Amino acid sequence: MITGFNHLTLAVTDLDKSCEFYVSMLGLTLKARWNQGAYLLAGDMWLCLSKDKVSPATDYTHYAFSVDEAQLQRFRDQFERNGIPLWKDNSSEGHSLYFLDPDGHQLELHVGDLQTRLSAIQTHPYEGLQLF
Repeated sequence: MITGFNHLTLAVTDLDKSCEFYVSMLGLTLKARWNQGAYLLAGDMWLCLSKDKVSPATDYTHYAFSVDEAQLQRFRDQFERNGIPLWKDNSSEGHSLYFLDPDGHQLELHVGDLQTRLSAIQTHPYEGLQLF
């Protein structure tokens, strides 16, 4: 049985640039680094950056990180000052900021959790919604 989400690995083309982005822009903690990769900590989840060929998603596939609502505007201002591109406007429950990392990976900072999302879709259900 699956007990939780273990880690996320992202291919990156420039390890220095990506480490700088994830540490300086997002506040992740660098835990280990080697010639072809790095491990960073984001709350309880660890992120692996692996130097490789990159094929970012062109669909809605993205990776969301939890953030406190009080910090969301700070991130928005920081991204604007640093020219971090946004890829989508938020249209779902909870406040979100959708942005791209240096390799074009689609990321999100999200205020909320599964319980707040389920509560919201009970009020405004998706077409064909079934709750379990």
